[in-house]
Amino acid sequence: MHRATAKATRRQLDFTRLFLAQGLAVLLVALLGLWRAGAPGAVSALLGGLVSLLPSLYFVWRGLRSRGGKRVRVNVLNLYQAAMGKFGLTVVLFVMVFVTVPPSNPALFFGAYVAAQLMHWLTPWLMRERSTPRT
Repeated sequence: MHRATAKATRRQLDFTRLFLAQGLAVLLVALLGLWRAGAPGAVSALLGGLVSLLPSLYFVWRGLRSRGGKRVRVNVLNLYQAAMGKFGLTVVLFVMVFVTVPPSNPALFFGAYVAAQLMHWLTPWLMRERSTPRT
């Protein structure tokens, strides 16, 4: 009985707030870049943000696509594959950006990348279920 109720109340994780926080951090750095270095600085910041956001989206899509207690090995394998894919995708995106469109302002590029990565520290707070006031 307890297993059935626990399974019925299990909810799907929602990463929307995390991705919104990452996007907001990148936008703030891009606006700072626009103010300090003009359009090329903003483009550099946006590219840095994309290099951070795209692998994170891939990790969530790949790592959490199958869930359930009966297939623990499959879930762990999916997480390992997602982590390896995220790392590989990050490397490929860095190479693509620096080869095809070298950022005009590397400080803003890496600043936006780091700002988006630092949002992961807020994940426990962003993922927490908000309590609603009782009326």
